[in-house]
Amino acid sequence: MTTIAVDEQRPIALSSQTTRLHPALVIAGSMALGAAYAGYAGEDVNWDWQNYHHYNVWALLNGRYDYDVVPPGFQTYFNSYIYFPWYYLRETLPPIAAGMIMGAVHGLNLALIYWLARRLLGNAMSTLAIAAILLLAACGPMTLSETGTSFADILTSIPIIAGLLLMLARDDVEPRHYIGAGLLVGLALGLKLTNIVFALGLGAAALATVRPTLAMIYLAIGGAIGSTIGGGAWGLMLWREFGNPFFPLLNSLFPSPEMPATTILDRQFIPHGILDALAYPFYWLAGDYRSSEFPFRDARFAILILLIPIAIAARIKARRPLFSRREWQLTIFFIVSYAVWLALFAIHRYIVALELLTAPLIVIVLLRCLDALGTSPAGRFAQLASVAIAAAAALWLQPADWWRRPWSMPYRPAIPAELSQPAAYLLLDKPLAFMAPFLPAGSRFYQVADIALPILPGGKFDRRMRAAMTESLPGGVWQMHIKGRSPRSEALATYGLTVDDKRSCVEIEGPQLMTMIVVCPLVPATR
Repeated sequence: MTTIAVDEQRPIALSSQTTRLHPALVIAGSMALGAAYAGYAGEDVNWDWQNYHHYNVWALLNGRYDYDVVPPGFQTYFNSYIYFPWYYLRETLPPIAAGMIMGAVHGLNLALIYWLARRLLGNAMSTLAIAAILLLAACGPMTLSETGTSFADILTSIPIIAGLLLMLARDDVEPRHYIGAGLLVGLALGLKLTNIVFALGLGAAALATVRPTLAMIYLAIGGAIGSTIGGGAWGLMLWREFGNPFFPLLNSLFPSPEMPATTILDRQFIPHGILDALAYPFYWLAGDYRSSEFPFRDARFAILILLIPIAIAARIKARRPLFSRREWQLTIFFIVSYAVWLALFAIHRYIVALELLTAPLIVIVLLRCLDALGTSPAGRFAQLASVAIAAAAALWLQPADWWRRPWSMPYRPAIPAELSQPAAYLLLDKPLAFMAPFLPAGSRFYQVADIALPILPGGKFDRRMRAAMTESLPGGVWQMHIKGRSPRSEALATYGLTVDDKRSCVEIEGPQLMTMIVVCPLVPATR
């Protein structure tokens, strides 16, 4: 059995000064920072909000899953529970109030990072170390870009980091801590399946405990409870409707007749080989955003990779263990989660939790490295070096931009008079599902252009659409696409429809500035 050399008792020598902040102050300060940034950034109109974050909740509350046909495409059946808070805030409050409240909730990540760092550093947690860690944690390109938005990654990072915090509460395997850790990360997994990377990372970290078998049992118990709470009811609904609890994902394992027996997995960002994977942090340092749809720049992952071999060499020279047991657990969690993420997705916004965790890891590794010198001046120098690195990383930062609008121009589209009656809409593009709540009640929405979830002939979706085409809604039948794109008009022929040349198309302002949505009347095609 392989053992990990650990330094259980010896704290990092920094300063005799200990900085402790009252929990209420930590929470209030973190939430205030999140709210302030959300207020600065503007109204969230990201692509996923336009496509399914808003529609899925609206559809669930209004019974639209029995009438529409996958308006967001394959994302229609992603678990919508995580998007309820943002939906209700946006529907009931002024846009800026909704954004700032959501930003305040997202700011809780900083409080958790602070407490995690306190737990690892203990009395050695100086004011400068706190400043460095909080600055590094706050200045992540995905963390900032998702603050005050509908994205789930920055929301589920809260239970993920809280679960890690529980696991690292003690060196021993405390049942309530490990069951609680499993429950929290399992909850995040049930709400958003891409969090599987953190569930695996947590399991790997449990292997570094003094009683790994017991730790894994407790994690499994908590994980089963948490994932059932987060996604059990949704998975049961999918199983009942399609015979696949993850529909439309993993359809090769749980085949549903509503789509081909394939597994949908976005692999466009996956690295090409081990060397390419190792180079990703340095791509991000240089502004190469190959793991994201939109540009960003980040130095922190590269800093961490460069510091680790230096710290290892310094500790070997000083003949001391590199990390304490809990520091090893955090490191293992980070490395395993990161490696699984690279292999499965490499989609950058999925690892907001790891972005946040680079902050305590960078400072811990730096302090461990300089502490190998064994002198108090080195501790003071380590603190100053931490702040300097954090400031440099913050200055180099470029957040991603998922589309926002100025608060002075909230998105409230004007609906043309031609669309004032309930009608059937064939969507030839994405994202367009967000338009459904703005159009007259009783309208129907059918996505016919999604490549990942095509409408199979003879299936439930196909039968529903063909039956709807025989019904006569007062507003008729229309097609919808985004101006400037080439709509997949060939899909209209499947249902015997074509654009009516005798009537004009109308336009609706899109959420993204300078975009328009084109809506054209349809008539039966002549044979």
